[in-house]
Amino acid sequence: MTPESRAFLGDGPGPIEAYGLLGDGRSAALIGRDGTLAWLCWPRFDSPASFAALLGSGEHGAWRLAPDAPAARVRRCYQGDSLVLESRIATADGEVLVTDALVDAAAPTLVRQVAGLAGSVAMRSVFAPRFGYGAQSPTVSPLADAGGIRAMAGDDGLVLRAPVPLEIAGAAACARFAVRAGETVAFVLSHAPGGGTPPPLDAGAVVAATARIWAAWAARSTYRGPHAAAVRRSLLTLKALVHRPTGGIVAAPTTSLPEALGGGRNWDYRFCWLRDASLTLLALLRAGYTEEADAWRGWLGHALAGRAAHMRIMYGLGGERDLTERQADWLPGYQGARPVRLGNAAHDQLQLDVFGEVLDLLHTQRHSGDGWDLERGLVAHLETVWREPDEGIWEVRGGRRRFTFSGVMAWVALDRAIRSAEAFSLPAPLDRWRALRGRIHADVCENGFDRDRNSFVQSFGGRALDASLLLIPRVGFLPANDARVRGTVSAIERELLVDGFVRRYDTQTGADGLPPGEGAFLACSFWLADAYAMQGRATEAEALFARLLALRTDLGLLAEEYDPVARRLLGNFPQAFSHVALIDTAFRLT
Repeated sequence: MTPESRAFLGDGPGPIEAYGLLGDGRSAALIGRDGTLAWLCWPRFDSPASFAALLGSGEHGAWRLAPDAPAARVRRCYQGDSLVLESRIATADGEVLVTDALVDAAAPTLVRQVAGLAGSVAMRSVFAPRFGYGAQSPTVSPLADAGGIRAMAGDDGLVLRAPVPLEIAGAAACARFAVRAGETVAFVLSHAPGGGTPPPLDAGAVVAATARIWAAWAARSTYRGPHAAAVRRSLLTLKALVHRPTGGIVAAPTTSLPEALGGGRNWDYRFCWLRDASLTLLALLRAGYTEEADAWRGWLGHALAGRAAHMRIMYGLGGERDLTERQADWLPGYQGARPVRLGNAAHDQLQLDVFGEVLDLLHTQRHSGDGWDLERGLVAHLETVWREPDEGIWEVRGGRRRFTFSGVMAWVALDRAIRSAEAFSLPAPLDRWRALRGRIHADVCENGFDRDRNSFVQSFGGRALDASLLLIPRVGFLPANDARVRGTVSAIERELLVDGFVRRYDTQTGADGLPPGEGAFLACSFWLADAYAMQGRATEAEALFARLLALRTDLGLLAEEYDPVARRLLGNFPQAFSHVALIDTAFRLT
C-alpha cells in the first residue's frame, strides 16, 4: 500500500456516533461518515474481524470509498425502514449517492454502490483487509475471470468485484474513477473462504430486494404512538442483532469500545447474554413480533441441553460455552483505549437476576405447556442457589455479594413460574413456590433496604445505590407509589444523576474491581423516565425521554453509554440494551 493510499485511510477511528450499522441477520458492519468500512466480522458476529480499523487504524483493516477531493457536505439516512445506508455527498465538482448494504445473498455479501447525481465526481477506493482482527495481511491477486480481486490468508478469503480497474498494491487494492450524473458504479465484496468464488450478482437488484425485506418486517410493528419513527429504528436495530441461522442474539456487534474515553472498561459484547436476549425479545413481542422469540426458545433449549442446573449467563451464538477472554495486544484500541478483549470472562459468573429475565420472557410468550419441564428445572435450581452471593447484573469483578436486584429478580422468577402454572394448569409444587416467593420478598425488603436513607441499596448491608433498583416497580415487586420506591427514586436523583443522566452506580470507589470512571448508562436513564411515568410525573418523564432521543445519532442509533462532559457516545455500538429501553419507554409514555 502506497503512502498516499495509507493517508487516504486515515490515522484512526472517528467518534462512535460517526458510524452507521449494516446488518443481514448473520453479522454486522460499521461504516463511518467518511466512507470507511471500519468493522466487519465474517461469517458471524463473533468471527475474527477482517476489517478492524475501529480498534486501531487503517493498518488493521479498512476499506474507504469516498470522493478524492474533500467533501463539502455529507448527509446520511437509511433507505426508508431498512438497514440500507445512503450517503449523499457533495463536492465542488458534483454530487454522488453512496449506497451501502449487507444484502440477502447466498454468501455474506456487502454491496457499495456509487450513483452520480450531478456533475462529475472523482472517486477513490482503497481496499485493505487484514484478517484475524488486523493481525494477518492477505495475499491479493486478480480473479481468474477478471473484473475483481481475491484476498487470501490461510483459509480466510474475500472476493471483491468491480467494474473499474483495481490496482493491486501489496496487501491492498486501489481504484480511481469518475462518476457522472446518471452513472452507477457498484463494488461487491463477498466472503469466500477456502478459495471459493461466489458468482456475480446484480448489485442494484439485491440492494432493492434487501431494502424491501427490511421494510416489510418493520411495517408489522404494532406501535402507533407519537414516537413511531424512533421505535421502528430501534426495532430494526434489535432485529439486526439476531443471528438468523441459530436464533441467538448479540448484546452488540462490537468489542472493546470503551465505557470511558481512553479507559480500560472494554468488553466483548458479540455473544448471547440470556438477560439481554430476554429483554430484547420482550421488546419485540411488545411490538408484535413473535418469530424471533420462538426461534430463541429453541436456541435456549439447545444451549441448556436440558440441564437447567448448568445454565450459564451467556453463550456463543450457537450455544458455545467456552468464551475464554484474551487480549489482542497488537491492536492499539479505539482511540487508544486498551486492552482490546476477545471473549468475555463473565461467562463463568453467577448472576441470579438472569433467572428472572428468562422466566419473565417465557411466561410472557407462553401459549401452551411446551417447555414447562425446562422452566420447572430452572425454578428447582433457583430454589437451591437464591441465597448465594453473585456478581450481579453489572458483572462486577470485585467479588460476589448479595445484590438487591438479584433478589428482586429471583422473586420475579418464582412469580412468573407461579403465574404460568396457575394460568395453564401446569404441574407444579405451588404451595412451596408461593412460600419461597414470600420469603424472597421479605428477605429483600429486610436486608436490601436502608431505613436511614429510605432507599433500597445495591447490596445487602451496604449503602451504595444502584440504578437497577429503578426497575422494582416495573417488574411488579412493589407499586410505583410505595414509599420505599419513592425514596429510592429520590436517592438515585440525588446521587447518581450527572447532567440529568443516570449512572449505573458509583464507579469511583473500586468496589467493583474495575478501573474507576465511566459515562452515564443510557438504559438507566430510560428506566428513570419509566419510574417518573409510573409515579404520575408525566411531564418529567416526557422531558427526560426527549433528552435521551436527542442523543441518538443522525441514523437513530445509540451506544451503551454517554459522556455528558465530552458529549459523546461511549461503549459498544449499537447497544441492544439501550434500544430495548427506548422501545419500552415509548410504549409506557404512549
